[in-house]
Amino acid sequence: MTVSLYEVRPAGRHAAVPTGSLFRRVYAPRACDALAYSMATYAMPLVVLATTGSASLTGLAFALEWIPRVAAFSFAGDLVDRSGAAIVCFVASLLRALLVAGAGVVLVLLPRGTAETATVIGLAAVTGALTQFSFIANEAVGAVVSRRAEGQSHQVQSVLIGIDQTATLIGPALGGVLLLTGPTRMLAGLSVLSFLSAGLALQTPPTPLRAGQAARAAGKGTGGRGTGGGMREGWETLRSLPSLRRLVTGLACSNLVLGLLQSASPVLVEGRFGRSPAAVGTLWSVSAAATLVVVACCRFALGRAGLWGVGVISGTVASAAALAVPWAPSYAGYTALVALFMAADGGLTVVLRTLRSLTIPPAAFGTTLSLTILILLLPFPVAGVALAVTPPPYLTQVMGACGVVQAVTLLITFVRLRTDPVLRAPALPARDD
Repeated sequence: MTVSLYEVRPAGRHAAVPTGSLFRRVYAPRACDALAYSMATYAMPLVVLATTGSASLTGLAFALEWIPRVAAFSFAGDLVDRSGAAIVCFVASLLRALLVAGAGVVLVLLPRGTAETATVIGLAAVTGALTQFSFIANEAVGAVVSRRAEGQSHQVQSVLIGIDQTATLIGPALGGVLLLTGPTRMLAGLSVLSFLSAGLALQTPPTPLRAGQAARAAGKGTGGRGTGGGMREGWETLRSLPSLRRLVTGLACSNLVLGLLQSASPVLVEGRFGRSPAAVGTLWSVSAAATLVVVACCRFALGRAGLWGVGVISGTVASAAALAVPWAPSYAGYTALVALFMAADGGLTVVLRTLRSLTIPPAAFGTTLSLTILILLLPFPVAGVALAVTPPPYLTQVMGACGVVQAVTLLITFVRLRTDPVLRAPALPARDD
């Protein structure tokens, strides 16, 4: 599909979004980077487990993968604002490709032992940070293009969500299959995807600068004052939006369960159920397929049940699945419960993204969006640390306790939001004013 894009308004912008194929300039770069993102997120713990054979080191690697992502988030957003999404995505993807390729060669040369363990754990941390830079860059491109697409904003967002979910469907399975032939083959596949992402990033349309930076780029002084308030402005805006603040808090607790599932699934699938790494990839691919179906259904359900109704149904299903998944008796049952949890979590994500678009003021959208994503990312390194310090026999109890916390938090969240006028009204597509 080819659509013409509006020229970006000159105030506060450093370039126009050029016309051209959305597939070539937006969807293809997004698809490659999303696939690399899903492989780095879901398959790197498998590489650590296959290399070290330790559940604790797998949890440590998961925490070290997410801590740099969280730490780099604010800096990545500021860098995208200052330099543009295309160059940030290109540099991050190229560095990831080179580092992953180099690590694959090192693993072939190193003997099994401490050096090999340090290499894979360090690689998890570095790829986590670089993946976050490319993720923020692609999110910025998606936001700009969807707002400037001529009458096609909701279609653009639907395609971008579909690309992300499809990548989550394919990436873990691809990583698991490649890992059957050895960690080096999996790393080679991730490196190739990263090189493709870097090359396609050169086709990415430019993104807007902040107003103060645009003025400096145009040679106009700002008197030393910046217009962006950074995280402080985002925090002040979030505090003024109680419905969004409560929903973000509830979903942050839900993400703690999600982080535990992502980090502990390799240990449980291989240790408890005696399956191969490919089975872990299949687990996440099945979950992504279920999520894709639910996200498509939510587009119709929101118009009938409203945000609150869809949120209550999704939260109830997610809580029930989270409470049941630690006690799954078989691999098939575990896969079904994880897929149910992921599908319900997808419904909650649709509610969150819609509420954000309806409530955040346009002038503070970028900073508030960054803050909400940062809060939602914080539970992931916590989940990795929890796995690292929990002996395998007690992992089931820890996951059950986190499921209880999630269920109670979501219950309180939606009880307090039951009278919110935005959530109770039928959801309509947000306008770009």
